[in-house]
Formats: sequence, C-alpha cells, structure tokens
Amino acid sequence: MIRTGEPDEAVDALLARLGKHVACATPLGLGKPAPLLNALYARAAGDARLRLSIFTALSLEVPHAEGDLERRFLGPFAKRMFDGVPSLDYLRDLRAGALPANIELNEFYFRPGAMLGVPAAQQSYISSNYTHAARDMLARGVNAVLVMVAERGGRYSLSSNPDLTLDVVAGMRAGGAACAVAGMVNRKLPFMAGDAEVGADYFDVLVDAPRLEHRLFGVPNPLADPADHAIGLYAAALVKDGGTLQLGIGSLGDSVAHWLRVRHAQPAAFAAGTAALALDRHRALIEREGGLGPFAEGLFGSSEMFTWGLMSLYLAGVIRRRDDQGHVLQAAFFLGPEAFYQALRDLPEDERRLFRMTSVARINDFFGEEAAARRRLRDARFINICLKATLFGAVASDGLEDGRVVSGVGGQYNFVAMAHELAGARSILLLRAVREAGGEVESNIVFSYGHATIPRHLRDIVVTEYGIADLRGRTDAEVAGALIGIADRRYQAPLAARAIAAGKLPRGWRVPAAALGNTPQALADRLAPLGRQGLLPAFPLGTDFDAGEQRLVPALRWLKESASHWRGRAAIAAGLAGASAAPGDAPALARMGLDAPRGLRERLLRRLVVLSLQRTA
Repeated sequence: MIRTGEPDEAVDALLARLGKHVACATPLGLGKPAPLLNALYARAAGDARLRLSIFTALSLEVPHAEGDLERRFLGPFAKRMFDGVPSLDYLRDLRAGALPANIELNEFYFRPGAMLGVPAAQQSYISSNYTHAARDMLARGVNAVLVMVAERGGRYSLSSNPDLTLDVVAGMRAGGAACAVAGMVNRKLPFMAGDAEVGADYFDVLVDAPRLEHRLFGVPNPLADPADHAIGLYAAALVKDGGTLQLGIGSLGDSVAHWLRVRHAQPAAFAAGTAALALDRHRALIEREGGLGPFAEGLFGSSEMFTWGLMSLYLAGVIRRRDDQGHVLQAAFFLGPEAFYQALRDLPEDERRLFRMTSVARINDFFGEEAAARRRLRDARFINICLKATLFGAVASDGLEDGRVVSGVGGQYNFVAMAHELAGARSILLLRAVREAGGEVESNIVFSYGHATIPRHLRDIVVTEYGIADLRGRTDAEVAGALIGIADRRYQAPLAARAIAAGKLPRGWRVPAAALGNTPQALADRLAPLGRQGLLPAFPLGTDFDAGEQRLVPALRWLKESASHWRGRAAIAAGLAGASAAPGDAPALARMGLDAPRGLRERLLRRLVVLSLQRTA
C-alpha cells in the first residue's frame, strides 16, 4: 500500500498502476473523497492524453443563492452550515457545460430535481436499480474505487458508504485486470464496525492528512406542511408493532417518523390526530396491517438509507427489535444533518454496533440468505415517496413523462417487489394529491402517464393527504375507485369520466360521498386543532435554522413561488402598499439585513419580506 498526505501523489500512484484510462467509481452522497476526486479530475482536465470516467450517484452541492433576497438569507446560513465543506469540481463544470472531452460522468441517481435543466447530466444518466449499479459499473470497466473512510487505531471503516463499495471492490479484484482502491481518511466520519470495517490492506493507496479532514456535508431537514403531516399520520397507523420499517426521505419521510414517535410516546396526541383525520373509516385495514398504540415490542430498521428519521426513532425507543445477530437496524449508506453524525459519534461503541452498515445487495434483496432475511424482515413496511400514480396503480417516482430524470430508481422497485414476496409485508407509497408550480395546480393522480417506476401489477397501498387506498389484489375498477377516493375534489369528476369512457368504471359510477370533501380548505380545517396543540411542527425532526430563519423559510418560499407567475406577481404588487411590519417581524428583518433599509431598493425588499411574512404567518 502507498500511504501519502498529498492527493497529487495519490493520483501519481493511481496513474502508475492504471495507465492512461481511469474508470473511477466513487460512493453516492457523503462518502466521496472530494479533495482526492478533485485532484484526479484536475489532472485529467489538464492532460488530454488521459481518459477519466466517473461513475457515481447523488453528488452533493453546497447551495448557492439566486437573487438578492436569497443571498441575504442563504449567505449567512451556508457559511454557518457548510464552511469547510469542499465542492466537487466536476459538478461545477457539468453545470457550466464545460466538462472536458476526455472526461465522462455517469450517475444513476440525482439529488431530486437538481439535474432537470442540465442536458449533459440527463444524457449520461444510467437507469439502474440500486442493487444492479455495482454490476453495471463493472460492466463499464471500472478499474478504481475512491472512497472517504474513518480511522481508529490503524483500522478503517467505510462508514457512511459500504453500500456499493464492498461489491464493486470485490468484483473489480475478481476480474483479474489492473485495478486500485484509494481511500482518503476523514476522522470526522463516524466509525461504523461490522461489514463496514476493513484493514489497511484493503487499500492500494491511502491519503491521510489532518488538513484534508473537512467538515461533513450536512443535509438540512426539510420544511413540512400540513398535507405532509396528514400523509405521515396515515402511514404511521399502517406500521405493525414488532415489524420492520424502511423509510424514504424528504418532508414526507420526516413526517412519518414524527408521527411514529408521537404514536409511541404521546398516545393521546396520536389519538387526537387519528380523530381529526377520521381514521376510523380505515379501521379494518389498520387493525389488520398496522396499529394505533405504542410499540411494545418495537421495530427493526432495514433501509438502504439510514436517515435522521430512523435515528430519531431509535433514540425514541421505537426502533429496538433485534435480528438474529443482535442488530436493531441495517443500512447501506447514511446521510443527514450534522446532528445525525454527531449522534452517531456520541454513541458508545457497543451501542453503535447495533447498526449494521453493509452492502446494498443485502438490504434491498434477500437472495442468498433467504431464511434469515424472512425472519428479520417480518411484517415489513416499505414506505417510499412517488410523484404520480395512474388510475390503475402504476407509479412514477423518478422521472417525468418527457424522459427527464428527477432523481433515480434507487431501491424503490426492490422494496416494492419484496413487499409482494415477504409474508406480512406491504409497500406504502406516499403521494401528495396535487402539485402546485408556476401558479398552476395539477393532480398527481392521473388517468395515465408516459413513465412508470413501479408497474401496475405491483400496486399495493397508496396514501395521500386525503386517505389510504389499499390496491393489492383488487380489480381495475376497484383500484380506480379507490384512487379517485383519495384524489383532490377538483379532479375526481374528470378522472371518473375518463375511466367510464374507457370502460374501466361502470356507467353511472359516482364519487363516494365521503370523498367529496377532499379539498385543501377542508383538510386545513380538520388539522387546525392539531396545529394549535403544536403537533404540526414545520420541521418535524428539528432544524439548523434559528427562530428567525424558521419564519423566513416558508415566507421566502411563498414569495419565490408567487413571483414565478403573473397572477402571483399581481397579488404581490397589490399587497405591497399595505405591507407594514408587525413587532414580531423584527428578528426576521434583522436577519435579512433589512431592519434599517438604506435607499429605495432596500425599502422595496423590506416590503417584500414583510408581505411574505404576513401571508405565511
């Protein structure tokens, strides 16, 4: 093994071993060794005789502001939260359309929405199930793996990313061709044992220098709105005590985790939530598949992504059921806010060993150890998020009708398929009933859609803010009726008309009376008492935003959305004249540097902020 403190020396060693073509796999998310990757990228960018292929996913970017108000808000926050986090140079050039001709970048999962407007990224996207990504990288000739690792007493840990690293390294070395594994030490990474722990001999090249041990990329917790909370509460009632939990990301995943904690620790509050949403109408399904009471036995966690939501459920005593090997959770990679990383670092070593970081093939499938997996994954609830659902149960989660990729398949297909193979398991797909953008509202439940992540024959449970649709084993007419029953009222009649015209619903079919109240205002009215009790937190799992910033986040979101269409701009213009600051606005205005505006421009910006604070109070 070659050990060095200089990334450039590591690049020299890689080129000496591999020659003029480096086909580099590097982990998704947190585990990218950015200083080493940047050194390799710079070497290839400066020498056209070299060919560099990068295979990865989920490339993280420090957020950048657009416009004066965003700069005023984001600048101080980004400095506080991301100071010292290195950027990825290949992302900068990708966005600028300036990747050198001798460098290619292929990703199989994007940060959601990040690459919709980047043609080069869309064209080089590889559509793979997470469990197939290692296979596909090896088929494209990967000959190097670059990974950030933790260190303790001469031992090393793949920490956040054993997911594909374990399988790609094993496959690459078994191939017999020249290859290299390069690690870069960052002791800020939590040291995870078990499958993630390796010896120094695992690496051909190791970069170890204190000056390179940068701050970890912390992902801020997202803002959740009342509709997110409604979806989270419905889903929490479908989780069975003593079972297994896999949980997706974003505000919907956070809301599910929040309501599972409430269910366990605040039974009276959870009962108030179930009453507000009239969960009694789903009584038979909940009694059969879930529950409303605290978790006496607890849950086992099994998720490709170990999230802060899952960690919060462990800390709350919800995730505590152990598998045959004594673990309470298994995962393939982790990513989240800084509080998550700190919580892992703070755990005693014997407690940290309760979390098994392992290959994604072990998490997202159960072949090879099927009997043990079936015991481990009993009564599994695979809870994921989707973008669109067709009236007959097909679901789009990763891309748009025109072929553009929003994120990626990831492990969703695997989890949905496993839900149909494991006894007692259910797939639960979470879906906001409508999408609002540019002043337009559209239904996310549609008659048909030109892209599908999950085919209709794998339909199971779909949840919107208006209820639960149990689709498994039901006829097309029953499925269509159930989905119309959880659609927004504005779109129910057109959906029914199309289904009737196509012969998929009987003539004379009517929307059930109980579903005619599926409107945003009716939902807001039902949830209002919960909001007054503090049960609908804007950030269900906490936040790095201070109190003033927490007021500003929804306000600036409202302002940006309103300014994106002519009706919103007209409303802003009409409201500016009467926008006067309330006493409680002072901290937010000070945070934006608009407490004492100078000049006409700053006075206008102040009015815009005051108006947005009023509209989102």
